Amino acid sequence: MKKIICIGSGNMGFALMKNAYSVLSDKNIFFTDADNAKAREAASAINAGVCNSNLEAVSNGDFIFLAVKPQVLPDVLAEIAPIARERHKNGSSPVLVSMAAGWSIAKIQDAVKEKLPVVRIMPNTPALIGKGMIALAASPEVSTENAAFIKHFLDGAGIVDIMDERYMDAVTGLSGSGPAFVYLFIEALADGGVLAGLPRDKALRYAAQTVLGAAAMVMENNKHPGELKDMVTSPGGTTIAGIAALETGSFRGTVIKAVEAAWKRAKELG
Repeated sequence: MKKIICIGSGNMGFALMKNAYSVLSDKNIFFTDADNAKAREAASAINAGVCNSNLEAVSNGDFIFLAVKPQVLPDVLAEIAPIARERHKNGSSPVLVSMAAGWSIAKIQDAVKEKLPVVRIMPNTPALIGKGMIALAASPEVSTENAAFIKHFLDGAGIVDIMDERYMDAVTGLSGSGPAFVYLFIEALADGGVLAGLPRDKALRYAAQTVLGAAAMVMENNKHPGELKDMVTSPGGTTIAGIAALETGSFRGTVIKAVEAAWKRAKELG
């Protein structure tokens, strides 16, 4: 039975562990956290276990999820490295699964001073409801069996896409940070509805469902977004008037710059 231990019990780590329950038959999941009460709370919510320390976690886990901030990761890796190296020498190396923005597989291996099996992932917050987008890249040291297990483990949290690690910072800027950009857009749409006279609750519901439906059209109709946009846009109509207003504000250029800024920040964190 594979033992999965999540170091860190924040939103993203909790989301991945929670949704794994929908795909795993053996639910052997544990949390550990610098705030032990927070780890117990997360574990209690999904009937998982708790480790008392990071050292206990790396001593016993088959898969160690590093669900901590990039700024915290160096200290965590320094702490667990001696035990991880010892297990590696004994042929029982744990697989480290990192979701820290900017941290490459090579940098993680350098930090622990050993070519441990490392998987790098970039999930996003919709994983909390099983609707996430998760990029995954594995080091050559990760066996085919273990890579398949991790993909299966993550399937409960959303769509898992295996990709070349060189694209991971771009993914961070797009889908990692992207939900926040979409939430701003939904809020702005709703504000527009309120300006036009809709009650706040109605405006928010209509805005959210509009974005949800439009995204589903892109995913399911196999048509370019520009073509779908043209389907809504009649000559001299309401939609083209709104699009003209968006373009006056450099809407597309601003969104592109937002993704670029997030991508650059991910590279800086590495």
